[in-house]
Amino acid sequence: MDTKYKDWKSFSCFFSAEYCQRYLKNSYHKLNLENPEQKSYENCYAFLYYLEHGQIYYEQAEKSPLIIKPILLFYGLVHLIKACILTTDPSYPETTAVLAHGVSTRKRKKQNYLFFQDEVKFQKNGLFPFMSEKLFHMKQLEGEKVIMEELLQLIPELNDLFFLLEGKRTFEKLLQDGDCLLIPESVLDHYHMTEDRFKEFLTSKFEKGVEFSDSVLALTLNDKRSLDVSPLKYNLEDGSYTISLNKSYLFTFPELLIHYLLLYNLSMIARYETEWWSELTKMMPNQDYPFIDTFLTITMKKGPFLIYQFLMK
Repeated sequence: MDTKYKDWKSFSCFFSAEYCQRYLKNSYHKLNLENPEQKSYENCYAFLYYLEHGQIYYEQAEKSPLIIKPILLFYGLVHLIKACILTTDPSYPETTAVLAHGVSTRKRKKQNYLFFQDEVKFQKNGLFPFMSEKLFHMKQLEGEKVIMEELLQLIPELNDLFFLLEGKRTFEKLLQDGDCLLIPESVLDHYHMTEDRFKEFLTSKFEKGVEFSDSVLALTLNDKRSLDVSPLKYNLEDGSYTISLNKSYLFTFPELLIHYLLLYNLSMIARYETEWWSELTKMMPNQDYPFIDTFLTITMKKGPFLIYQFLMK
């Protein structure tokens, strides 16, 4: 990861149509697409405006009260994601089918509703499956569901809050030695694996593979891009790589998709569950509030960071 990231200042180069055209031409050329010159001219302003609109949403979210923050952050992230898609698909959006959200949630919440147990369901069409495939080459399973607790456990910056409120760790920090990432042996206890079995297991989770040291439990990444779909996540707050201690089927889920799903559901709640949402923000009755509030603070910085990392590959 590029730790020299400097918030929105890092995006300054993209607020030049001339630079965006060169950038897109290079992206299309690498993908061996037809007419990269023409397509980059056609898309450079759309690309620039997606980024600009996204930035405006985030900046307004930072100044806004909690009650409308999720809506602004969700649409801010959607605009940034659309910019990323344009780097891989010059025809986007080719059909109206890709414009839907791509996920759904129960509109009316049950009595005794808890955010942690709420779920979103993956749809066949829409932005979520489209970006999963275009940005991460992942095929999503239509009809699959995921609960909010599982998603929150995959945000490394929430590790300390899980420890304080639930007494459990969700991530283990890795020490960095040059290109090597040292994995604490305590991780083996969480996974209930021997060192050899763990190395074999972890290797299978990296699309482009990793190399393990013979002497210590340390891995070297062959390709930084393999981090996107892997059990390793980058903690932006302390600048460290971490490994998830939760072996769910979302184990290797790209973090950008996790932020999208959480913000989608929170934005729907903020729009349609007015009574519950107002009570949560005013009464703070349970642990839903600290997790939601902390996540929104994290995603304000992490969303643009994840987008920038994608664009800089």
